[in-house]
Amino acid sequence: MSSAFLEVRDLVKHFPVGRSRLFQAKPDMLKAVDGISFDLPQSRTLGLVGESGCGKSTTARLVLRLIEPSNGEVRLEGVDILRAPADELQRMRREMQLVFQDPLSSLNPRMSVGVNIAEPLRFHRLGDRAERSEKARELLEVVGLKQRDYDRYPHEMSGGQCQRVAIARALILRPKLVIFDEPVSALDVSIQAQILSLLLQLQRDFALTYIFISHDLSVIKRVCDTTAVMYLGKIVELASSEELYRRPLHPYTQALLQAIPLPDPKAKRAGDLGGLEGDVPSPIRPPSGCRFHTRCPHRMPVCSEREPELKELASGHQVACFLHDS
Repeated sequence: MSSAFLEVRDLVKHFPVGRSRLFQAKPDMLKAVDGISFDLPQSRTLGLVGESGCGKSTTARLVLRLIEPSNGEVRLEGVDILRAPADELQRMRREMQLVFQDPLSSLNPRMSVGVNIAEPLRFHRLGDRAERSEKARELLEVVGLKQRDYDRYPHEMSGGQCQRVAIARALILRPKLVIFDEPVSALDVSIQAQILSLLLQLQRDFALTYIFISHDLSVIKRVCDTTAVMYLGKIVELASSEELYRRPLHPYTQALLQAIPLPDPKAKRAGDLGGLEGDVPSPIRPPSGCRFHTRCPHRMPVCSEREPELKELASGHQVACFLHDS
């Protein structure tokens, strides 16, 4: 059995769509997450990267059991989150937190910054009002704000400051696992760098384990130890971030890396940006075989006939592609 801090096995989430109440027709199924597996050691960071709609955010919500899976297992320190009874699940929720993309909309506008941060303590009935206030003031300084910000309201603060507040709120329960869903995509580049530096410092200080969701591979490279590339609900490549950027094996990963902008606009022409054909297929009716074959410049007949398995080609480097079948 794996000794990983977080273990995900064959995780599946299919959403019914198009049900006809009149004729009770069997609904189509949107295959948002379709059988993904990974391990995450403690105090490490896993990056989930891919185009919009590939299943990254759904994976995060399944791991936290904010939505119920269709199938699979999620184990946190050996305990199956998906089968935990209600009282055990509530205890485990204190150990798992989520930071959203838009910091302003994720905070209650009618609550002051300090009350927003302390709200998880009140919800879990931890401490009295004075104790909750004291912990909130301490965390304001931990995330780079001032104690005098306690009585301000979210609309009085910048986007970067609001994201610091959201991070403080996630940390107040002293979680072990924090999931960040595009936490810097709504911020200016200079503010992004500050927030990413803060996250790395917090991870060192509190031994936190992260799942970091982003479509920006340059951000993923900076903060993640391991990167999983998703396409249409599947993980198509999984490796250490260093190895993935140095030697990408899947054509989709290669296209994503080629599309990273360079500071010099003359260094890369439009024809060099990825080489992908067409649009992303519908997750309701994904292509047969390899889901990427309709856009792949290296497709072969077998790609439309069979689905490739995610296989380990080198130590810790897994890829689902027939190009690398021995």
